[in-house]
Amino acid sequence: MTTPEFADNRDNFCYRHPDRQSFVLCQRCLRTICGECQTPAAVGVICPECMQKERKNRTPAQKRAERRWGGRSSTMTAVRSGKPVVTYALMLVTAIIGLLQLVPGLGPAITQQLLFAGPYLYPDLFGAPFEPWRLITAVFAHGGFIHLALNMLALWMLGQSLEPMLGRARFLSLYLISGLGGSVAVALLAPGTATVGASGAIFGLMAALLIVGRHIGANVTGILVILGINFVVGFFIGGIAWQAHLGGAIVGALLAFILTRTRRREQRTWQIVLIAAVAVALLVIVAFIPPLLITSIYA
Repeated sequence: MTTPEFADNRDNFCYRHPDRQSFVLCQRCLRTICGECQTPAAVGVICPECMQKERKNRTPAQKRAERRWGGRSSTMTAVRSGKPVVTYALMLVTAIIGLLQLVPGLGPAITQQLLFAGPYLYPDLFGAPFEPWRLITAVFAHGGFIHLALNMLALWMLGQSLEPMLGRARFLSLYLISGLGGSVAVALLAPGTATVGASGAIFGLMAALLIVGRHIGANVTGILVILGINFVVGFFIGGIAWQAHLGGAIVGALLAFILTRTRRREQRTWQIVLIAAVAVALLVIVAFIPPLLITSIYA
C-alpha cells in the first residue's frame, strides 16, 4: 500500500513501464526499475540500458571469455553476488586455526593433531595410529605467522578471480582436492616428512588459473612465471615441502582441464563424475602405492 504522495511522484514508477510502481533503483543511473527490468549485478541491480552499455564496454579478452565459456548458458558463469564467499570462509577458518597455533601451550598440540605425515596412513608399517583425515586437515594448519599470511594473501588474490569464474562448489572442490593432491605427493615422495600448510591447495589454484586463462585466450605468461618461481624456490629453501607444491599443481591443472572441457549444462553430470573420480583415484594411490614403495626400499 502506498501513500498519495508516493503515487503522485512519477519518479516512483519504472521508467520503462510507467504503470508499474517500484521502490528499486538502478545502481548505475539511479532510475526506478520494476522487477522485469532488473538484472542482478555485483551490488544491487541494474537496468537494461546500463547492462547494454556494460556489454559494449567489455574488452576483447572478456568477449572471448564469454564466447568460450558458453555465455549465460554456461555452467561456469560468475556467482551472482560477485563476492568470493568460499574464499573468505576458507581464509577465516584457516586464520582462526593459525592464530590458535600461536598460543603458547595450545599451539603445538593443535599442530600435532592437524599435521600430515605418512606414518598416520600406514599403521602396520610405522606403528602410528590410523588417522587418514590428516590428508586434508594439514591444509588448514601452518608453521608460523609468515607462512599463514603468505598463503592467505595468495588465496585471497587467486580466489578473487577463480571463484566467481568457476562457482562456489567447483572452487571449493578445486581447493580441497588440490590440497589432497599435495598430501598424496608427500606420502609418495617423502612418506616420513611431516607437513602443514595450504601450499598444495594454493599451487592447485595457480595451476588452474593458468589452464583456465589459457583456455579463454588470456595472457598467462605472468601466472606461468610466478608458478615457476615459487616452485623452484621450494628446492633451495629448507623446510618447504616441494612435493606438496608439485602434487597440488598437477591435481589443480587436471581439475581445471576437466572443468574447461565439461562447461556446458548438459555435461554437468560428467563434470561431477570426473571430479569425484580424481578424488577417488588419489585415495586409491595413497592407499596402495606408498606401502609398496616403502616395503621395497626397506626389504
